[in-house]
Amino acid sequence: MSTTATSRKPVYLAIYDTLADWETGHATAHLARAGYEIRTVGPSTRPVTSIGGLRIQPDTALADVRAEDGALLILPGADLWDTSDDLAPFARTAGEFLAAGTPVAAICGATAGLARAGLLDDRAHTSAVSFYLAATGYAGGDRYVDTDAVTDGGLITAGPTEPVAFAREILRLLGVYDGEVLDAWYRLFHDSDAEAYAVLDKAGAL
Repeated sequence: MSTTATSRKPVYLAIYDTLADWETGHATAHLARAGYEIRTVGPSTRPVTSIGGLRIQPDTALADVRAEDGALLILPGADLWDTSDDLAPFARTAGEFLAAGTPVAAICGATAGLARAGLLDDRAHTSAVSFYLAATGYAGGDRYVDTDAVTDGGLITAGPTEPVAFAREILRLLGVYDGEVLDAWYRLFHDSDAEAYAVLDKAGAL
């Protein structure tokens, strides 16, 4: 990338009660290793508890986040996306990020939140399955792509079983890895391809 670690804007990771622990770890770990600051964003600064029982103290509250200050907003899945309107403010913030030209990455239930907010109506996207999003009543069903992860401009979407593909798209979008190195990274962490290790080691990507 053309920017240095000290000049990069932080990556915002949304956190909220019932968030799915496993969905963003590959992305945030490798972004942090590449020099990005990961800042957690909660509904407030009160601690939240993940679906796996992890208690996490947010770095900042959603109301204090501005699109122009960040490199990316990551929205993990959570039971709350489907059981209440509590997370609707995060979807509205995602709309503000996209309107400002700042990328957004949503996985699992967060894709349904974006669908309800109308953010998938005109963008190629994916999720768990097409009928999961169809149940939201959104108008973007004809833009649904049945694949592991989709990037359309500044929006990345993925289903709950694809945290590595989700991370791949994030790392590609932010220019952390590309080409042979990105392909090797994916093969190592998704397929346990031992031959990919040598490519990453040579590139200093481990």
